[in-house]
Amino acid sequence: MEPQLVKSAERTVRILEALAASPDRLTLSALQQVTGFPRSSLHALMRTLAELKWIEATGSAYGIGPHALLTGTAYLDKDLALPLAHETLEDLREEIGHTVHFARRDDAHVLYLATRESRERHRTIPRVGRRLPAHVTALGQVLLAQLTDDEVHALLPTPLARITDHTITDLPRLTSELDQVRTRGYAYEREQGTPGVACVAVAVDYRIPATDAISCSMPSGLPPEEIEKIADAVVRHTRKLATALRREGIR
Repeated sequence: MEPQLVKSAERTVRILEALAASPDRLTLSALQQVTGFPRSSLHALMRTLAELKWIEATGSAYGIGPHALLTGTAYLDKDLALPLAHETLEDLREEIGHTVHFARRDDAHVLYLATRESRERHRTIPRVGRRLPAHVTALGQVLLAQLTDDEVHALLPTPLARITDHTITDLPRLTSELDQVRTRGYAYEREQGTPGVACVAVAVDYRIPATDAISCSMPSGLPPEEIEKIADAVVRHTRKLATALRREGIR
């Protein structure tokens, strides 16, 4: 049974999500096209959100305001797993030298919660707070592999979004890839989310099913033996993190 949503609350959240997802500020007309909300109720909600500093206006266009940042920062500050994840990312980057991430599955997406950048900085690094479709990232694929095929099919949208020419958009092919992830113990994708970048990811097994994962982003042209070495390091550090989280009773 679908939960009953309070219309004004739902519309407020959808407005904030639309503004957060847009690369540019949106006019009232553009926001109405995105959300489909009536202009009269949209205008009243925007005025309230602006007064409360959840959004801000530049001329006739709107963007996310400072109080939205305060709320997002509070989520990170109160996550008990993050301090240990930060330590793991530091140790992992020190060993392998590439950019590493800690992320959490958010329904059919992954949300990046922490990043330690490579010193070379290949300019392809998702920032903290970025949300990407799970099927295009190694992080998402390793977390989808925690679910049954039926759960994956029910969760993912149809059709699957194409980000690059290498993105898996065929559900049977994705299902086959998830089987390989379960067999090898980690996910590997090459240029599915970002041209020129490959990624290895391992689930952090302190919840069942796992909701979090650690990944390493690297240039896509690395030789297989180097990728295998990186995968081994990610597996080792991630297992150590999972053990520490379980020992601390963090769930």
